[in-house]
Amino acid sequence: MSILISPDTKIIVQGITGAFGAKHAQLSLDYGTKVVAGVTPGKGGQCFEHNGAKVPIYNSVADAAKATGATVSVIFVPPPFAGDAILECVDAGLDLAVAITEGIPIKDMVRVKRAMAGSKTRLVGPNCPGIVTPGTGKDSNGGCRIGIAPGYIHQKGHVGVVSRSGTLTYEAVFQLTSKGIGQSTSVGIGGDPVNGTSHLDVIKLFNADPDTHAIILIGEIGGNAEVEAARWIKAHCKKPVAGFIAGATAPAGRRMGHAGAIVGGAEDTAAAKIAVFKECGIEVAVTPSDMADALLRSAKAKGVTLS
Repeated sequence: MSILISPDTKIIVQGITGAFGAKHAQLSLDYGTKVVAGVTPGKGGQCFEHNGAKVPIYNSVADAAKATGATVSVIFVPPPFAGDAILECVDAGLDLAVAITEGIPIKDMVRVKRAMAGSKTRLVGPNCPGIVTPGTGKDSNGGCRIGIAPGYIHQKGHVGVVSRSGTLTYEAVFQLTSKGIGQSTSVGIGGDPVNGTSHLDVIKLFNADPDTHAIILIGEIGGNAEVEAARWIKAHCKKPVAGFIAGATAPAGRRMGHAGAIVGGAEDTAAAKIAVFKECGIEVAVTPSDMADALLRSAKAKGVTLS
């Protein structure tokens, strides 16, 4: 079992004819993902071909969804048009939109969030690496890879990973796989201040998933999302949880990479978040290289065997 997506999920790629979208559509097809349609306005009727696969291209998400039954779209659309690309998914009634695009103007995302209120469509991102549910084939081939995460580092298993950072998502997954510990789903929620799905949203999904036995939660300076998730974990989650907070040496008030990684208050600092993690019973990784070992420590303390 997995959260949000499964190997049977049918995927649309918005921006499939661009260099970035095309490359990652190819990698997803190679992974075994059911990429059933592409969308590029004005190029409807064309076909995207890769290693024998022929993916039809449509002018709109609504046309693609109606023709193929796809329920999820991944968005590789340039920043000025990405907000409208997300709203196309809402108008088409998709279950999930995964926005990889970096640099979407905040005012556009505020507009998108307001327009999405009450809709059935969940947004992951923007500025995120996407979602991977590993399969059981060689290098986990046969799973579902949506976005830009390297599929080959994943292994099917029972650990859920949620992170604001793409790079740290890959690091956590690679550490787990290197120790023979597989993942149920890895979710990169993105580092922008206005996004769709929060740490807490994903933690709740992992907590409710009987096939996810433990969780790694990766955050960074800025905002209070990690604190919110940690306090919910303390009150409701009995599964082993390990956490890491990036940005411990970042100077206060300075933006560090992600648009949301800026310290604006006392609880926004790495030290404050780490203190809350410890208070809430989350095993804290001291460095990025300690994430898998921290989870093993948490699992051992709770009598849970990970494999």
